Amino acid sequence: MADAVIFDLDGVIVDSEPVWEEVRRAYVAAHGGTWQADTQRRLMGMSTGEWSRYLSGELGVDRTPEQVATEVVEEMTRRYAERVPLIDGADQVVRRMAGRWPLGLASSSPTRLIAAALAATGLTDVFGATLSTEETAQGKPAPDVYLAVAGRLGVGPARCVAVEDSSNGVRSAAAAGMAVVAVPHGAYPLDPDAERLAAVVLGSIGELTPEVVARLG
Repeated sequence: MADAVIFDLDGVIVDSEPVWEEVRRAYVAAHGGTWQADTQRRLMGMSTGEWSRYLSGELGVDRTPEQVATEVVEEMTRRYAERVPLIDGADQVVRRMAGRWPLGLASSSPTRLIAAALAATGLTDVFGATLSTEETAQGKPAPDVYLAVAGRLGVGPARCVAVEDSSNGVRSAAAAGMAVVAVPHGAYPLDPDAERLAAVVLGSIGELTPEVVARLG
């Protein structure tokens, strides 16, 4: 029986990956960089420090990593102030899970964006532990953030079920020793190796029921 459930935020609760892609693509174009064919796939799961260095270095943006991080996050915060793109029914799914298990949140978003998203969706108090990869040594696919959230919940990683959408997120939770429920985004399918790491692959977050989690316990 699982003792805790740990959710990713982007792509699982809020449909923010397309917003991130739009904002970062425009930023790269405006600052002399070149967006590559595999850029979005590589960015998914990176911490703020990692993707800001990637845009500044690999993609040739004419700004320092610190400027990149500040300016992109400011634009994302502005977008969230207009509308947080909640995935249909995700808030109800999270609340149903909270009725059965302690919940954690392991996100690659900056802390201020996590706070904005949770406040807008009314989910701030539902999570017993919330952590951004800004505060860990490495972003996903490294297991750091999942291990840290499990530690804050006081639950061993092997007793946690993780809910993820991206290949790097699935790799991260699996590397932490967790059973992973994958809910891939239609526009960003899982890589084959990540799909093999998932215990269950669902078509939408609405398919995530307490019964699905209980069977993984």
